[in-house]
Amino acid sequence: MKRNFKLAIGVLMFTTIITSCKNEEITQEKKEKGKLPLVTAVKVERGPFKHEIRVQGNIETDLDALISAEMGGLITGIKVKEGENVRKGDHLAFIDASILNSNLQELVTSLEYAKYMLKKQEELNEKGVGSEIELESSRNQVASLKAKIKSLNTQKDKATISAPFNGVIDQVYGKNGQIAGPQSPLFRLVNNETVAVVASISEKHYANVKIGTEMKVSFPNYMDTTIVLRVTNVGNYIEPTNRTIRIRSTIKKNSFLLPNMLAEVNITDLDVENGIVLPSKSILKDNENRDFVFVLTKDKKGFVVSKRSVEIISKYDGECLVSENSEIKTGDLVVLDGARGVANNDIVEIKK
Repeated sequence: MKRNFKLAIGVLMFTTIITSCKNEEITQEKKEKGKLPLVTAVKVERGPFKHEIRVQGNIETDLDALISAEMGGLITGIKVKEGENVRKGDHLAFIDASILNSNLQELVTSLEYAKYMLKKQEELNEKGVGSEIELESSRNQVASLKAKIKSLNTQKDKATISAPFNGVIDQVYGKNGQIAGPQSPLFRLVNNETVAVVASISEKHYANVKIGTEMKVSFPNYMDTTIVLRVTNVGNYIEPTNRTIRIRSTIKKNSFLLPNMLAEVNITDLDVENGIVLPSKSILKDNENRDFVFVLTKDKKGFVVSKRSVEIISKYDGECLVSENSEIKTGDLVVLDGARGVANNDIVEIKK
């Protein structure tokens, strides 16, 4: 029985040795015939890594107004032209106020008579002849007419349309002889001296974008122009439809940007001076959705592929920043191209 067992063990060992030799011969044969999988490799290096948020924004200004008449009436005069600079308070147009003037003159005449009657009642009261009720009635009449005159003067002022701020008349909509109304704008007044770059960023970047964060802004219509700004306001509300937050940066003494102009905003939300940086395409996922790379180690047979786990911190522009890992170190060779055609412990050839 022992003899048979020893014989079986011997046969098994012999078979294993023969198989191993055969595999080595096959591997050597493949290598000689160029049958080993070809891969390209890159060395693991430490270096700087930056991640940027790229979003589309636009230019806005708070001083952009459609100016309408506060009261309806016939336009009797347009005093400005398109492209004309105006100051706050300058007269832009006039509305016919002839009816108001007539009513005002009537009230002024009534006020003069009411004042005369009040004076007579006061004289009679001093002599002890007039009644207290008639005196108070006269005083009330004078006060009432003064209030009506003040109201009409306010309405009369609204017949003159004035500039609410300094700016440029961008467009004139009204014409002499037209009927003006609160729903019909007469002018567009714009002041572009102070504008703002406004953009919406995903809520996932909220923790990394603060007031003072640097942002680079370029303009499709000015291909050679890039300006560096600081975020001056971060929104306090998340838009529920697209989960974004508004950010804003103010530009003073502007001379060339116009409202609604498109802008491309780049914000650096992660800046690492020295980290492990790998090409994105060298990182694969296994069946359990874990990230890994293939590291190459040289032995007498060739380059052996070893699977090493990595943890991605951030990705940007074809590169990945990975966390410090004992399984991967500076100087290791990592499979770059051809990784999808190999498996752990395979022997490969590096393509030159």
